[in-house]
Amino acid sequence: MFSEYPNVEARSAGLNNDAVDPLSPEHFEDIDLVFVMEKAHRSKLSRTYKAYLKSARVICLNIPDDFEYMQPELITRLKARVTPHLR
Repeated sequence: MFSEYPNVEARSAGLNNDAVDPLSPEHFEDIDLVFVMEKAHRSKLSRTYKAYLKSARVICLNIPDDFEYMQPELITRLKARVTPHLR
């Protein structure tokens, strides 16, 4: 969704083990920004992967994690909240 922006390489991963693409230490190689939807996600990310975050900036989008995958309203909210950080 965000890879159309110049100089942006976007990846997605989930914090739960049952996610389609569960987060792993390899996801943290060469990253500048990490976006999470909720404060609880930020806390879990910090607890579980603190050693891998290094200088990456973690940004909480304050979007409830109760949307279906690629639900149009979710896409609209994500674009509105993420885009300003990509410029």
